[in-house]
Amino acid sequence: LRWKAPQPVENWTGVRSAKDFGPNPMQQNIFGDMMFGTSQMSEDCLYLNIWTPSQTWDERLPVIIYFNGGGLIAGSGSEPRYAGMTLARNGVIAITANYREGIFGFFAHPELSAESDYGGSGNYGFLDQVAAIRWVKDNIAAFGGDPQRITIMGESAGSLSVSALMASPLCRDMIAQAMGSSGSVLGIAKRPWHTLAEAEREGVAKAEEMGCHSLKELRALSAEDLLVKANVRNVPTYNIDGYFMVRQPMDIYKSGEQAHVPCLIGNNNAEMSAEMFLGGKTPTKGNLAPAVEAWLGVPADEVFAKYGIAE
Repeated sequence: LRWKAPQPVENWTGVRSAKDFGPNPMQQNIFGDMMFGTSQMSEDCLYLNIWTPSQTWDERLPVIIYFNGGGLIAGSGSEPRYAGMTLARNGVIAITANYREGIFGFFAHPELSAESDYGGSGNYGFLDQVAAIRWVKDNIAAFGGDPQRITIMGESAGSLSVSALMASPLCRDMIAQAMGSSGSVLGIAKRPWHTLAEAEREGVAKAEEMGCHSLKELRALSAEDLLVKANVRNVPTYNIDGYFMVRQPMDIYKSGEQAHVPCLIGNNNAEMSAEMFLGGKTPTKGNLAPAVEAWLGVPADEVFAKYGIAE
């Protein structure tokens, strides 16, 4: 299923052991603060983890699905910092859900669009998240949860995902609440989503860069070789594929077509340093002003005034 929409798991008979974390998504060691609950890594990574305090099937407890950060290129639901024991001890069913990352989760190509039943490609990681929400909606009652009280939550790339999921017609009606920390698809003045055609052209160029001239060649690579050859180390391209995302998210929110649910928005301390936006320059007011205006598209003085920055 490389570069295909996620599919329902095949049925099995008997008891299936679910004592350990499933494999982490394919990824390079990019962030030094990531630890995992398993050393396994595989394309077969679409597993979720459930912590429930429920003693019966009919407690109708609230549910939180947490999507990991990592720039859409790293991270996993097995990271100990996302473990759900604390939430479960406080009466909430906590879930972490893996999704494909990097080249595996965000790669558009004309051949992929042609073979898909919706005529698009490239947003596979987001489709994995939709599939996780749908699975929880359909199955969480068996764990004592309330399918009408699903909160989606994430930090960094997970928060970016939450804001996108709220705008997607595939899942916005399945969400009861949303929480995002340090990330959004909104408010970035000069970074609208790519069109499908733009993402496809970028995908063709990426394939050529890897020495592959067809989808068949790309799929013939092992997961390990593809990971190394692609060497994706920045937030990958996502696009308006006409399926997961049908218009620019900013326009969807402006017209009120997103999920109309309570939303708690915050920011992680030191999520991004000023130096990152300044290309290594000293974070003085003079250096920050043009960076703020380029990033947010509003006069820098308006932003500085809100944060009490005088010098």
